[in-house]
Amino acid sequence: MIALKAVRPTISCSSSGFESGPSVSLPKVGFVKMPSPAPSPSLGLNGGNNARWSLVQATEEPAVAITNDCAAVYLMSTNGKATNIVWHKSSVGKLHRQELLQQKGCVIWITGLSGSGKSTLACALCQALYSRGKLTYILDGDNVRHGLNRDLSFKAEDRAENIRRIGEVAKLFADAGFICIASVISPYRRDRDACRALLPEGDFVEVFMNVPLQICEARDPKGLYKLARAGKIKGFTGIDDPYEPPLNCELELPQKGKNCASPCEMAETVISYLEEKDYLQA
Repeated sequence: MIALKAVRPTISCSSSGFESGPSVSLPKVGFVKMPSPAPSPSLGLNGGNNARWSLVQATEEPAVAITNDCAAVYLMSTNGKATNIVWHKSSVGKLHRQELLQQKGCVIWITGLSGSGKSTLACALCQALYSRGKLTYILDGDNVRHGLNRDLSFKAEDRAENIRRIGEVAKLFADAGFICIASVISPYRRDRDACRALLPEGDFVEVFMNVPLQICEARDPKGLYKLARAGKIKGFTGIDDPYEPPLNCELELPQKGKNCASPCEMAETVISYLEEKDYLQA
């Protein structure tokens, strides 16, 4: 049996935050800290009762809210610079949202050189899925820098933070049940892999626009390659900064010579993959 020592005064609350059971009024709750090691699923309370508890997130300082018939373990954690935070779980989860939308949330991560057709594919894919009644959202690399990431430059450390933020936002969209389409150069393999690690296995679909540099530079839709060659842009991917191609992407859309599938055809290739993996149904 683990001894529980109260370390905070009691407060009034209700049981609406518990995962299961009827909603009843609970007048008093006491907060306690658990000694190491971490608590087991069965906590011994005064009187020998077994407590019901809810594990929220891995913690450094677990706290237990005790009522007359149950206990909920609130796990205080530190994440980066954020301290004393607790994950609050909603009674409506990802599975409920997917059932509502009749689709499964995931991230389609389109990566490749500037001018490889990432944004064009993203828009074509969004349109094709919309016509099928599927809810999507595009996180375009340039668009995100108009707001969320406008404080970031194109230095290596800022590019890494840019991708990290996009990955976290994409994760939220996927959790909401959206098919999130991220269209970003994301030149560094480690950053893409870090975004993949944020999601459950299978929910991150990496699509590599495998278009040679000479073709991308010939297209140069934004005139950026010309500026980079003239030395007016430093650290430009493909010119004086590397692009690390995926090693194990889910889909590769290559272009060899003048043979190039249309955006609609490439979108259908991605949709076929989603259908095969049952992402277009709940």
